[in-house]
Amino acid sequence: MERVTIDVVSDIVCPWCYLAKARLELAIAEVQDEVGIDINWRPYQLDPDATADGSDYRSHLISKLGSAERLDESQDLLRQYGKEIGISYNFEAITVRANTLDAHRLLHWARIEGGEVQDKVATALFKAHFEDGRNVAEHDVLLDIATRCGLDREMIAQLLGSDADKDTIRDEIESAQQMGVNGVPFFIFDGQYAVSGAQMPDVLANAMRDIARMKTEARKSMI
Repeated sequence: MERVTIDVVSDIVCPWCYLAKARLELAIAEVQDEVGIDINWRPYQLDPDATADGSDYRSHLISKLGSAERLDESQDLLRQYGKEIGISYNFEAITVRANTLDAHRLLHWARIEGGEVQDKVATALFKAHFEDGRNVAEHDVLLDIATRCGLDREMIAQLLGSDADKDTIRDEIESAQQMGVNGVPFFIFDGQYAVSGAQMPDVLANAMRDIARMKTEARKSMI
């Protein structure tokens, strides 16, 4: 069985990224008997200027989208898509415009423990923000998530209290932008092939199959 690595460039406060994660999981389930998949969660910040404490969430989005009507239409669409796939978006519960740098640091440290741990942390972060309305910039929130996902709470607390890996996260984001990533979600397959947006599961599954087939053909041609 061929293995395909998928780097998912995303931001915790991106609702389409949460949807993309759920769709990706369905795609992986569809090909699990055909292709082995390894997932890496890579950082991006849609709103790097957000303060650590956060400012008003809805006001910021209205300003960004141009009107309350456009925001409501977008969120209604996301609720519909989310309902179809098991996500209960609760936009009314989100009160602050959170900075996600520390959340990305937590994901970075989770990756050291393995892909499954990182994936659990990613799910917990998305759920905390979009379903529970928690401020993912707050260290107590991040520590609760870290603990529930099996990470050492005391060690994570020490890391969060320092500047550890802040530059690493910023450098990764800059590298993604230099590669042409100017929006998320963004999927990079085996470091070579890219798919952008919250694609439907069948699109992602077919991409996995196609890349696995190309790898098999390339291997045979070398024999």
